[in-house]
Amino acid sequence: MTTHDSSPVSRLPRVRASELVGRGWLNTGGWDLSLADLRGKVVILDFWTFCCINCLHVLDELRELEEAHRDELVIVGVHSPKFEHEADPVALAAAVERYEVHHPVLDDPELVTWSAYTARAWPTLVVIDPEGYVVAQMAGEGHASAIAALVGELVAEHDAKGTLHRGDGPYVPPAPTSGTLRFPAKAITLPDGNLLVADAGHHSLAELAPDAETLVRRIGTGERGLVDGGPDDARFSEPNGLCLVPEELRAWVGYDVLVADTVNHVLRGVRLADGVVTTVAGTGEQFMVGGAENVLLSGAVVGAARDVGGGGSTIRSLVPRDLPPDPPRPATTTDPALSGERRRGPFDPGVTYGPLDVKLSSPWDVAWSPDLDAFVVAMAGNHTLWAFAPGGAEESSIRLLAGTMNEGLEDGPGESAWFAQPSGLAVADDGGIWVADSETSALRRAEPVNGREVAVRTAVGQGLFDFGHRDGPTDQALLQHPLGVAVLPDGSVVVADTYDGAVRRVVLDDAAPAADVGDGVAGTRLAGQVTTLATGLAEPSDVVVEAGQAPDGSPQVHLLVVESAAHRITRVALPADLAGEVLDGGAHRTQRPVTDVAAGPLRLDVPFVPAPGQKLDDRFGPSTELRVSATPPGLLLSGEGTGTDLGRDLVINPDVAEGVLHVTARAASCDVVPLGPDGEPDPDVFPACHLAQQDWGVPVRVVPAGEPGEGPVLTLPLRG
Repeated sequence: MTTHDSSPVSRLPRVRASELVGRGWLNTGGWDLSLADLRGKVVILDFWTFCCINCLHVLDELRELEEAHRDELVIVGVHSPKFEHEADPVALAAAVERYEVHHPVLDDPELVTWSAYTARAWPTLVVIDPEGYVVAQMAGEGHASAIAALVGELVAEHDAKGTLHRGDGPYVPPAPTSGTLRFPAKAITLPDGNLLVADAGHHSLAELAPDAETLVRRIGTGERGLVDGGPDDARFSEPNGLCLVPEELRAWVGYDVLVADTVNHVLRGVRLADGVVTTVAGTGEQFMVGGAENVLLSGAVVGAARDVGGGGSTIRSLVPRDLPPDPPRPATTTDPALSGERRRGPFDPGVTYGPLDVKLSSPWDVAWSPDLDAFVVAMAGNHTLWAFAPGGAEESSIRLLAGTMNEGLEDGPGESAWFAQPSGLAVADDGGIWVADSETSALRRAEPVNGREVAVRTAVGQGLFDFGHRDGPTDQALLQHPLGVAVLPDGSVVVADTYDGAVRRVVLDDAAPAADVGDGVAGTRLAGQVTTLATGLAEPSDVVVEAGQAPDGSPQVHLLVVESAAHRITRVALPADLAGEVLDGGAHRTQRPVTDVAAGPLRLDVPFVPAPGQKLDDRFGPSTELRVSATPPGLLLSGEGTGTDLGRDLVINPDVAEGVLHVTARAASCDVVPLGPDGEPDPDVFPACHLAQQDWGVPVRVVPAGEPGEGPVLTLPLRG
């Protein structure tokens, strides 16, 4: 494990940065950039792909730093696609606009620059000094404070040397666009027949007339932010999922629609009568897996008011009455939104919490489950499902429902199931909860079994790296990053197959067994057939089902498809028999460079260097964690499991030709407390906590011992 060094810039060897090579550039006004054009600036290369929630988190982490150092810093996004659709330059241009990327982006579909910098994970960050040398590389999330400290050091160092050039960077903003909708995400039908659309690109909600075109009203200012209040004051940040509150609960809870306000990491309640928006779950900060500060603990007065972003609007945060306030803490560790001081602590997956006391992570969709008597929340940011039980005063709660926070496709009891960025939810008449599990290109089903637990089974999907457009039996069919799902009147399921630009239908066999929480039925796949209902759609992200009658009185079903990349809602009529085509557009697999490893012993090292002014933080337990597994499991003869050292001796099985090494690393650090007049750490300063984390899925090919390969050490820098 790499130990703390407060001066990583000075001790790293000087390695010249590789040239930036790709298909073309975005956000540069048509100019192709080279490293020579960036000489004199601190440069951060952000290797990302627009499907990846961790990459989107990093985009948000970097916004403040980018704005604060516009004159000295240039961030370059290197887009290295995972999915076939992401390699489309038109789709990439739309994503750059959708996610408000305000820096140059290199289109690297062949992974040329990715390979030159030996990136192995999305996201990966590389810091280059003003003289063109690499000074740091890191993978995953949670590096904002470290990068800010490093940028500050580099600016001071090169300003003193005369090698820093201040001034405008190469970013050229694209021409602005206009329209009623901008990258709409999800939609629902309101009781009066109007549509409510999560207008993510406008950071607001748009109410449309039944024609799906005429704007009735807008809820939210259209500016990114987290502010409660009336429709002209409230702010959202890329809202996605919407769900009507059951009619019998609306007066009790005080709102009619629940909104997954994704980038704010909160749930919002909207009262339709006057458009008032209230935050009902989340703190406005992102849940960090394994973090020591995911829960706000007791310490403030009961019902302390919390201003969530301006305008004088408040929400209520309910905390226990019987514990005294904690000592004052510095601004670096105090939530500025709290009117009283609050201690923070780690999240316990077996505990039910007050919904305003727990951080959330990119909630993407919400759906009401009568069997659970709660809203199910697709928590895309940490690959889980949560249950939010609304209520008045102290009666609301939130808890983890399913998922281990590991990314992948594993069925079974909810507590041991793996998801990968769940993004769409729909509840069937029989109570089953359909899940569009986007990063595994899968359709999953969470089945309530006792009013509190669920069992998870997969209908369609093979894993993180297999996708395509293939109809047929569910165990052979393929999707590509689906974001939406809905249930048809006959009980079959429609899927917004986003990156295939299609709407698919899944019909289960009648003999599908019921679920339980044991290791038997819960682990069996759901059998059925997949067909295609519509193609040629522009990133469909949701489907609203409208059941009615044709002019001749026969049943008629229409689908309202949210075409996100076309900025519109499209009505698609279905035939009376709901029959679709059987298409085969082929199977695909994520094409990343494969790492050759020799059979036998292999050392895995995950370097981590705390940022300047920080040290490893073991106040709440071990400061580091390393978890290793493999697909197939037989790839590893030894070395799997969880430990606290960021290094592990593995043994690769010579009888397995290829597979994927799954590595998860976390490292906690904290600010170094300044010394007081007595030479001891200042007791009035409580150090801020920082958590860096990353999941790697490293494709490997096993070669006989003695052939050229990775060698005895596989290095995956977390920060080094």
